[in-house]
Amino acid sequence: MDHILIVDDHADIRKLLGITLGKRFEIIEAQDGETALMLIERFRPRLVLLDIMMPGAVDGLKVLDTIKSNPHTRDTIVAMVTARGQQADSEEAKRRGADAYFVKPFSPLKVVAWVQEVLQ
Repeated sequence: MDHILIVDDHADIRKLLGITLGKRFEIIEAQDGETALMLIERFRPRLVLLDIMMPGAVDGLKVLDTIKSNPHTRDTIVAMVTARGQQADSEEAKRRGADAYFVKPFSPLKVVAWVQEVLQ
């Protein structure tokens, strides 16, 4: 079963995504960027749903940069799930290697449909 890492400092977002994806995938959760990097190294998830704005020194863009610059993880699929809704934010994330960009509030069904499509 494929691992999906959900990284968000809001437990309700992690729970919502975890419930909607947990029937088909093995869900791992992190509440900050540092924990996310540790879990990525340990579990090598196939896909990461990643918030940008989180507490601590490692935000979502730094996590994205780390994933995409590591030869062992650069093929990991990454979707940003964030409140940053400006086009410039989306373009920056995609320039750095994000595969998708969902703006909060988001449709869980759209995220699930996208995940199922890319992990087929």
